[in-house]
This record gives sequence, C-alpha cells and structure tokens, in this order.
Amino acid sequence: MSRVCQVTGKRPITGNSVSHSNIKTKRRFLPNLQTKRFFYAEEDRWITLKVSSEAIRTINKNGLGATVKFLRAKGDKI
Repeated sequence: MSRVCQVTGKRPITGNSVSHSNIKTKRRFLPNLQTKRFFYAEEDRWITLKVSSEAIRTINKNGLGATVKFLRAKGDKI
C-alpha cells in the first residue's frame, strides 16, 4: 500500500540527510500515518481509514460525517 493519507493527501517528500561534515545524501521524509477505525453512526458501521495525525485532528474538528462526504465527493470508495 502507498504511504498516502486518505484525507489530507500527504505523501512522502525527499530531502537531504546532512552529516556533521556537511556531506549530503538523499533521504525520504515519511508522513505520520496511522490505520484508524472510526464508528460512522449514520450508517451504523465501522470505517477503517489510513490517516495522518493531522487528519485525525481534522476529523475531530469537522466531524466524521463531513469528512466521509468530502471523501466520497472526491471519488474514494468508503
């Protein structure tokens, strides 16, 4: 599975690992993804989403119903 947040779309980015002697080598910065289950009361079922920690805060703020509506409008199968 790819390392992409289903809500925010965060994905790995690239950068440099810099040593003490200032030698730069390529590296990847991975998003903080969690596989989390949410109870979707409108359909009376559990939904499993692969979300970043920022997306968990967004779901807490906006509500799961609004987030699911947004994801379905985007074309995701939930």
